[in-house]
Amino acid sequence: MTGDSGVLIVDDEPEVVETYRKHLADSYSVRTVQSGEAALDALGEWVDVVLLDRRMPGMHGDEVLERIHERGVDCRVVMVTAVDPDLDIVTMAFDEYLVKPVSGDQLRETIDRLLRREQLDAQIQRIVEVGSKLATLEAKLGYEQLERSDRYAELREEFDQLREETTLGDVNEDPYLEATVENIDALLPERT
Repeated sequence: MTGDSGVLIVDDEPEVVETYRKHLADSYSVRTVQSGEAALDALGEWVDVVLLDRRMPGMHGDEVLERIHERGVDCRVVMVTAVDPDLDIVTMAFDEYLVKPVSGDQLRETIDRLLRREQLDAQIQRIVEVGSKLATLEAKLGYEQLERSDRYAELREEFDQLREETTLGDVNEDPYLEATVENIDALLPERT
């Protein structure tokens, strides 16, 4: 992606923070902090992605994650931690979970994937919204009535155009996108 995308690195280990910063500084606008409290102070509109350690003294990463969402900060969160995932992660609102050690390539690939998701989310939401309306109309109204409706034709045209213009890339590289595409495709019956 670009250096315009803001990444906040949160880890209590200075060596880890510096290593991650070196790996990412060429590609993103990077800031680093070494505590949960400092992370919350550093949050702002500039943050697109937060790389968040779970196990830190003082405020743990889990609590930082909760506070990020309580504040309504519009960013993606990647848990980057030595804590192996367990069932406790089911209720946590993060976007990705990486277990240390992680390479610079892993960090960049994850951040890029999340930034692509962010960009696609608005398009996908509109596709789903329009698709839901079409599916409802097609399930409840007769074919002849739909064929006579200019409003239905416009909605159908918008849906087809959105599907054509929305580039999802290689969905096999991102399970989120793969599932989204499957859900969009299942939304509508085949056009007759």
